[in-house]
Amino acid sequence: MTENSDDTAHVRRPGIPELRLAGDASGRPAPPPTPPGEAEPELPRDRNQAILEAAKQVGAVLKREGHRFALAGSVAVYAHGGSGNLQHDVDFCVRPEDAGTVEDTLREAGLPVRHPPEDWLIKATCFGQDVDIIFELAHRRVSTAMLDRAEELSVESVRMPVLAPTDLLWSLIAAFSEHHCDFGAVLPIARALREKVDWDRVRSDCGDEPMPAAFFFLLERLNVIPAPAEGASS
Repeated sequence: MTENSDDTAHVRRPGIPELRLAGDASGRPAPPPTPPGEAEPELPRDRNQAILEAAKQVGAVLKREGHRFALAGSVAVYAHGGSGNLQHDVDFCVRPEDAGTVEDTLREAGLPVRHPPEDWLIKATCFGQDVDIIFELAHRRVSTAMLDRAEELSVESVRMPVLAPTDLLWSLIAAFSEHHCDFGAVLPIARALREKVDWDRVRSDCGDEPMPAAFFFLLERLNVIPAPAEGASS
């Protein structure tokens, strides 16, 4: 990957929309220019709509360039039928070996890209929203097999690959630790997607880690999921 510089000039490849937007006095970017003869687009109604618009734009760019990726995070939950109350950013998963070319594509599309201190993601900005390009979930590298399991779903009329529900719940639960253990954020997601998740596989992939085990116990007591059969490995 190249070192980040928002002032670095970029060359846009044909077919990729120019997404660099001029900010207004408040720092919020303006909407993309409207082609001649077309109606002016509606501005995002609220923060949730802005996050969805960012997911659509970035997903469309990645699709157009043929990158392997999958939508993750709260927008993936929404695509699978969960809550439309989205969290603070957009998440996409890519394989570590593809991160550099994905970064190049985003820069060429006019999106500012930066490298945070964490070495398992890069960050971009679209419609004023953070877009995380993640190549490691819960300390496990994003793999070809994980992307192969992704399901193509519509995100506000734009179809794109979305993490399978089982991988999505595993990524949230396996990330629990003594320093990050927000059961309240993941509980409604588990309720909404419970019938789509292979819970035996999630349990197996989480192993004997105490925080995931505590969350599974909570789900059982709340009758969200059944307890494992007696004698079955947890």
